[in-house]
Amino acid sequence: MDERLINRFDYDGDYGTVLDRFLMQAAIGHPLTVHGTGGQTRAFINIQDTVRCIQLAIENPPKSGDRVSILNQMTETHRVRDLARMVADMTGANIQNVSNPRAAIENIPKPCSEADENELQAADDRSLAMCLHPISLDEGLTTEVIEINEQYADGDDRLKIPCASVWNDACRDPAQK
Repeated sequence: MDERLINRFDYDGDYGTVLDRFLMQAAIGHPLTVHGTGGQTRAFINIQDTVRCIQLAIENPPKSGDRVSILNQMTETHRVRDLARMVADMTGANIQNVSNPRAAIENIPKPCSEADENELQAADDRSLAMCLHPISLDEGLTTEVIEINEQYADGDDRLKIPCASVWNDACRDPAQK
């Protein structure tokens, strides 16, 4: 309840996560920037579910001699463009497609580029089987985060909104070297 303990969104266009970016952009009235087609799939999990997954793993250890058990800590996936639409529908923000700073550029090594479309196929069946009841993005937590962002929007550095990075020097467009 102490205001000093409220989660901060120290966001910048180069290193921020897509959900934080969209929520911050909506809070300050900046268009939600979708890089490229927005067809990249991203995984999400509510922080409360992360804590619950750890608790479930501790309470349900493997039996002696069992193989290692991997628990995926994600509860839902969304394409970036669909996530932008979800946030825009909640906030009234506009969506702006911009060039993808990690997109394939002619004569640039393939490992340095990001596909316009991808399918992230992940499941958290093990945690669900242990009675995890996930909190989805559209169940209101996003609204709470938007309200916090709006309350503290005056602290945002608007010069850091655009993404200006490339993955590494080998990925840089030869015309920019």
